[in-house]
Amino acid sequence: MPIGEICTREVVIADAKSSIVEVAQLMRTYHVGDVIVVERLEAGTIPVGIITDRDIVVELIAREVDLDSVTAGDVMSYELVCVREKDDIWATLQHMRGKGVRRLPVVNEQGGLEGVVAFDDLIELLADELSQLARISESSQNRERKRLE
Repeated sequence: MPIGEICTREVVIADAKSSIVEVAQLMRTYHVGDVIVVERLEAGTIPVGIITDRDIVVELIAREVDLDSVTAGDVMSYELVCVREKDDIWATLQHMRGKGVRRLPVVNEQGGLEGVVAFDDLIELLADELSQLARISESSQNRERKRLE
């Protein structure tokens, strides 16, 4: 299954000049744990970084950094790892594991932002798939019982 089929298409975005307070307010307003930092180009909205709630807490608040003096561009991760919307789930999991990240922007063939996929999204999908597998065994056992009656 392509990751584009399960990613969240409504992505909260900001530009690199946004203040960290603005980014945190976006997270609170939209109840998300990440904001994708983008550049708006003729080709579309291109992801250039990501900021997570953990970045704000660990890198700024814990270090007592003056939040008014910091922009999204100062804090965002510059080694942004993205997946293409046509990539499958296993390739996405490998990217996450290999880079040690829990969230990935999903891009189209031109590099434009299409969505975001989170570790939690994949856990939910895989849990549902495992549940479906368990039902196969249960159905098979029920069919056997009925035949034996």
